[in-house]
Amino acid sequence: MSLIPCQRARFEIPEDIHYLNCAYMSPMADSVRAAMEEGAAFKARPWTFRPEHFFSLAEDYRTAAARMCGAAADDIAIVPSVSYALATAAGILPVAKGQEILVLADQFPSNVYPWRALVAATGARVRTVEKGNRGWTDAVLNAIGERTAIAALPHCHWADGGRLDLAAIGEALRKAGASLALDLTQSLGALRFDVKDVQPDFMVAAGYKWLLGPYSLGMLYVAPRWQDAAPLEQNWMNRAGSDDFARLVDYRDDYQPGARRFDMGEKSNAPQLMAGKAALNLLESWGVANIAETLGARTAALAEEARRIGLTAQDEPERAPHFLSLGFPDGAPADLPDRLAAENVFVSLRGQSLRVTPHLWVNDADCERLIAVLRDALG
Repeated sequence: MSLIPCQRARFEIPEDIHYLNCAYMSPMADSVRAAMEEGAAFKARPWTFRPEHFFSLAEDYRTAAARMCGAAADDIAIVPSVSYALATAAGILPVAKGQEILVLADQFPSNVYPWRALVAATGARVRTVEKGNRGWTDAVLNAIGERTAIAALPHCHWADGGRLDLAAIGEALRKAGASLALDLTQSLGALRFDVKDVQPDFMVAAGYKWLLGPYSLGMLYVAPRWQDAAPLEQNWMNRAGSDDFARLVDYRDDYQPGARRFDMGEKSNAPQLMAGKAALNLLESWGVANIAETLGARTAALAEEARRIGLTAQDEPERAPHFLSLGFPDGAPADLPDRLAAENVFVSLRGQSLRVTPHLWVNDADCERLIAVLRDALG
């Protein structure tokens, strides 16, 4: 592993903009924007978009997505959102009356609402796991029991970056005969993850944050044991033989192989797929381990500076390396959002904590400006 030099030149970020808010939405790198514009040219000149493009562009993205999580391309479905993917999972995973679905306290709602709907229909219940003094991993492990049917979890908490040991949790769930559904939107691309280590049943990641891709495009890993289940929707492109346009009305009951049956309708959106693939290729060229090490060094330095001015900050390994949550001993100043905005400093206030999530475009000047604004706000 090695630290990556600042990559700001790849992004259209003016020098006076201090954007440390990747957990909100990433900017688009130059290569990603170029790929999106190349894809948009197909719609401008539709006679250049050949029938095979409906499938080849999706397979290019699927293959790159599979590499990002250590999966096979056959195990990846193309989805528009986390909610779509987890609705798929909730329609497949078994749960019975009296059983429990585990979620974290204050978990992002996209990985809560599908399970609330499921328990309403089945008589199961959602059990909310509180963090406790020993961190998220111990709290989840202690909550797993004979009633556990599903654990619906992230790799790190979206508000403060609190980290979970998914390999240990996955092993405990398998021993309990329970399933694991993951939303890795706030970690995949910045924190190493391999499906072979964790063995989830389902894993989804939206592409517009740490995967540096476009909005409304994400990947869904479906474990092979669930790939014969019914998909959320029925669309023509996911059926076997759909690549033969001359025989589309020879209706078939069988599907494309693997997880392709779970692909969203109209997946062949060239700007999205080409941009998503370019973003994944860029991350792969840097190396996720190198990204994590680089961002960990950046957040560690920020944490130390924040402590010097009287704020609190959690250290690794309790938090993910790409997340930093800063606490205010007397609560966040009421005018803090206005002060930050006036100085073109972009972070997120979550409750009484400031969520700071830099990426490789962040430089020393960005960090110095953030600390200066916080110092002034504290008086």
